[in-house]
Formats: sequence, C-alpha cells, structure tokens
Amino acid sequence: MAQSYKSLKEDFVSNLSGSGIGEINWVTAVAPAAVLLWSVLQSRHDFFSDYGLVAVLTDFLLNVAAILSAITVYSSSPVVLNLLLLSPAVCLYLLHPQSRTRQKRPAQPLPNNGQASAHKEQDGLGALSERPFVTHYRGSMMVVTCLAILAVDFKVFPRRFAKVETWGTSLMDMGVGSFVFSAGLVSARPVLRAQWADSQSSVGASLKAAFRHSLPLLALGLVRLYSVKGLDYAEHVSEYGVHWNFFFTLALLPPLVAFVQVLPTGIVSVDLIALLVSCTFQAVLDSTSVTAYILTAPRDNLLSQNREGLISIWGYLSIFLAGQAVGLDILPRTGSRLSKSIIGIRLNRPKTTRLFVWSVWYGMLLFLAVSYHALGLPVSRRLANLPYVLWVSAFNCTQLALFSAVESLAFPGLYSPTDKKSGSQRCRRATSQVLAAFNRNGLAIFLLANLLTGLVNLTTDTLQAGQGKAMVILLAYASILSIIAMTLHWKNIAIKM
Repeated sequence: MAQSYKSLKEDFVSNLSGSGIGEINWVTAVAPAAVLLWSVLQSRHDFFSDYGLVAVLTDFLLNVAAILSAITVYSSSPVVLNLLLLSPAVCLYLLHPQSRTRQKRPAQPLPNNGQASAHKEQDGLGALSERPFVTHYRGSMMVVTCLAILAVDFKVFPRRFAKVETWGTSLMDMGVGSFVFSAGLVSARPVLRAQWADSQSSVGASLKAAFRHSLPLLALGLVRLYSVKGLDYAEHVSEYGVHWNFFFTLALLPPLVAFVQVLPTGIVSVDLIALLVSCTFQAVLDSTSVTAYILTAPRDNLLSQNREGLISIWGYLSIFLAGQAVGLDILPRTGSRLSKSIIGIRLNRPKTTRLFVWSVWYGMLLFLAVSYHALGLPVSRRLANLPYVLWVSAFNCTQLALFSAVESLAFPGLYSPTDKKSGSQRCRRATSQVLAAFNRNGLAIFLLANLLTGLVNLTTDTLQAGQGKAMVILLAYASILSIIAMTLHWKNIAIKM
C-alpha cells in the first residue's frame, strides 16, 4: 500500500469527535424495531415457519439490510427508518389480534419459588432457559459490528459514527463495549450451571480453563498483528497502541474474570464488584498521572507503545462483569432457585421489568458521572473510564429490555412449557434464524469479517467509492457473511474459540 494512500486512510479515521448519545440510540433502535416486525409476522402469520427462499430473504432484509441502511443511507434520518419498520408491525398486530398459533398464558397461578423450582426439576426443564430475545440482542450486535468495521472505510458511513480520538461517544465506540458486555452476559451460563450442580471449581482449575480459552484469542491477535504489519495496512495507533488489538483485550479478560469468580459473590454481588473495579480505576486516572501518560507519553518502549490496550483492560473487565451480572439475573428459568438480585436487591418481576431497572440504575449513575453538577467526567473509550463503562452498561441493558419487550408482546406464553422439548420448539419458533446464526458463531464470523474487510481495503480504493458502489460492496459483504453464518448454523456447526 502506497505510503500516501495509507496516510489518507489513517487520517480518514483519526481525530474524530463522534456524535450524541441520542442519535446513537435512534440508529440502534432499528434493530429491535426490525425484530418487532419479524416477530409480528411470525406470531400472527407463521411467516418464517416454512423457511423457504422468501422467508430467508425477508429475514435478511429485516435483520441485516435494515441495520446496514441505518448506518449508511438512512444515517441522517434514523427516525424515518424506525417508522418504516414500526408502522407495518403495528398495523399487522392490530389487524390480527388473535392467532391460531399464539400461545396463551396459563390460567392457573404460579406456585411460589420453592414449589416452582421443584416442579421445574421434576419436569426436567433445568435451571437455564433458552432466551430468544438474548439471541436477537447478541445477533443484532454482531451484525452491526461486522457491518461497521468495513463501512467505516467508505464515505457513505458518517465520520461521526467512527471511533472518537479521545473524548466523546460514537456508534463504533459503543460497538466495542457492547461486544465485551455481550460476552459477559453469556459467560453467566457456566457459572449458573456450576451453581445448579452445587460445584465450585478451584482457583487453579478456573485459571487453567481461562488460559485455555484465552489461547485461541491470543493466536488471533498475533495473526492480526502480523497481517497488519506485514501488509503495511492502515492502522489507528491511538485506538489500542502500536502492536495491541482487540483480540488481545479479549484474551486478557478470561484470566482476570477467573480471579473475580473465586471471590465470595454471595456477600458482594458481581455488579457491585464491576462498579468497584471501575470506580477504583477512575480514581487512579483522576489522582495520578496515568491519564496524561496514556494521552501524551512518547512511544519509546513496548509498554508505552501499547499503553491504551494494556491500561484500558480494567474498564473492559468492569463491562464484562456488568454483563455477567445481568446474565446471572435474566438467564435462570423463572422460579429457579438460581434467581439473582438486582444491585443487591431481590426483585420478583418479569424479565423486561428487571432489565429496565438495570438500565435506569446505570442511566442514573451515568448522569451523575457526566453531569457538570456532579463528577463532570467525559466519556472516553480510549481510557475505558467510568462514564464509558456506565454508558455501555446502560445502553446494553436498554437494548435487552427492548428485545425482551418485543418478545413478551409477540410471544406472551413463550416461557410456560410443560417439558423441555416443547420449550425448545417454542423458542425456535420465536427466533430469527439469521440472528441465531450470527449469534451462534459470533467470534468466528467476526474474524471472517476482519479478513474480508482487509481484502476489500487492499483491492478497492474505498475513499473514492461513491455511494452506489459502496452500497453494492457492503451488501455483497453482508450477504457473504450471512450465507456463511447460515450454512454453519444449518449444518449444526459451532466453532468455539
């Protein structure tokens, strides 16, 4: 790659100031709006039960192409795109209030927690329940992440959506944090299974498993490092550092989390540990020269060259733990003895209500952190500081609450099965196959997206591509990712990394 063109590419993604949180919320609201239309079509008309070509294309258009439109051609009018998705959904819902396949809630009152737990165990339902709304949330997050990493190299993708240099908020800044939060959310599953079996792993066993999980991520980080340096690929040094990349950050998290999981979480809940880590890190940033070191120090040794990636790991650890805390709360089956508390307080309410409580809690803390009359701290993804952690947590809890609300509206009797088989059938019917495919092999698809992004940038002058050419390339790219993800899903292949 010619040096002049490389410099132009680096300048294209550098020194950006981002956009407002409100705009980011409107753009990302397209995902739950699209899932609402998908859910109404399925719950009222069984549109996706016979999964033929028309259903596949509709699924792709709603849950991939709509998101692509939101971050490109509709980036200046996301409200319009939301209305285009919500209007037919509302009309279909009101015109067809009853459906022959719609599951009704059981007429009998539920037993108390102890009785419910015993009843579920007797029926073989287990402690954990499939959560289609979690699949939709994670699948949509993976779709927008994969689309953005290539779209950012084209002018059709607004510069305000790209990662900010130091202070501020943007769509891609949220994408990085959401990836970690989402990983933390599903990391609650093995923890819950261990609690259900009344087993506790030793520190040594936990660390061994953590390092085993980290090795593939470390290998991916090394491959990316070699590829970027070997191909003289454009890179944004202040994002993570000279040699560091996001895969190294992901690789460091499992060992750190393993240490946290041996703490007495029965006394101090995981969400409070996450808050404690983030507040302590923020105190270090405010009371020492660490912030100045990250922002201004010369890159004259290996540590200073990669200071952003190494030091921000504490913020990402907090985000991961915040996600895990939410997972511990919403993943257990209703009535299970594994039900957790919210911010230390047990709240026996539906999942949607609990998620809105989480979002309000983190939203209030975010307001206190950034308010001029309180702490007055700016958001910084580069530092992964306290406001960034709170913003990511509040945003993802709100997204989960919206997806949960959509599910409750379209499939009200989803979580009242009589046996495990019928429960799985209901959940499959309520789950988009495209989003399930992106969710199932998320990290592998993310790696493929990185490889395809590199290929496009090495073969195409993305800076000179007009809107039409850019959209053709992006649609082809989205289609390739979707086809591969769907093929793996249909063949029941899960690539674990």
